[in-house]
Amino acid sequence: MLGTSRGGHDTAKIVDSIQDRGINQVYIIGGDGTQRGAAAIYEEIRKRGMKVAVVGIPKTIDNDIAVIDRSFGFTTAVEEAQRAISAAHTEAESTENGIGLVKLMGRYSGYIAMYATLASRDVDLCLIPEVPFYLEGEGGINEFVLKRLKENGHMVIVVAEGAGQELLGIEKNTSTRDASGNQLLHDVGLWLSAKLKEHFCATKGEGLNLKYIDPTYMIRAIPSNGSDNVYCTLLAQSGIHGAMAGYTGYTVGPINGRHAYIPIWRVTEKQNQVNIADRMWARLLSSTHQPAFIKPHKDDNEPQQRASD
Repeated sequence: MLGTSRGGHDTAKIVDSIQDRGINQVYIIGGDGTQRGAAAIYEEIRKRGMKVAVVGIPKTIDNDIAVIDRSFGFTTAVEEAQRAISAAHTEAESTENGIGLVKLMGRYSGYIAMYATLASRDVDLCLIPEVPFYLEGEGGINEFVLKRLKENGHMVIVVAEGAGQELLGIEKNTSTRDASGNQLLHDVGLWLSAKLKEHFCATKGEGLNLKYIDPTYMIRAIPSNGSDNVYCTLLAQSGIHGAMAGYTGYTVGPINGRHAYIPIWRVTEKQNQVNIADRMWARLLSSTHQPAFIKPHKDDNEPQQRASD
């Protein structure tokens, strides 16, 4: 029976249970935090000299596991996120000065937001954790929103949950963390909604019809689509074949389309994040025509990328 947990595991206790029950194959399913837990369990088993195969199965909708092409659950999440974006677009275009704002999962990686935006083609602005943004001034969100509403009368904004946290007063090294060690986040969607309404009212002297949609846990909880079902089967078969062949301490996953066995430590040494110098982000910018968030340098008229970029 599969279940979920949020960090705080006792590695020695887990290995004691594996030993007491006589288990010789352990399959650990989850994202980057889960894979780190799998690595710790593998090391404890190796230290005790136990003959137990430890296999990691990459499952996270955020697609933030390094090395592999994609993680299980990602395509399902993108497909379901499109439905939320479509609903936001319908709400926005049915009213004057309408904005549909959709918050999607993506604590450190903006893959769901980026791919759902590209798949939808109804999105005017996509905000992800990898790209710092600002509200005021030339090239900022407020200027762009007013311009787009003037042109089209409505717009759709997609924001990943981890975007803009520095603007909400969240420091990266904060001690406020959840059981898995993840930094606790403020709701960037509610904050952005309030800021946009405030600016529009002050500038135009009228109300902004903004609909905020937060489908995060609905997206995570739905059944997987056909593509992910096939992918899950391939991961399961690869994992079992490796264990039966005598391998241990590895994560399975495709690399450039070929399924491989990867040392667990290799997929946990860093997180997979959107490369904003890559063609996919360039394609998104071309699709949305959103600002690149580059402020003029104080000392001259030449544009300069923010240091955090």
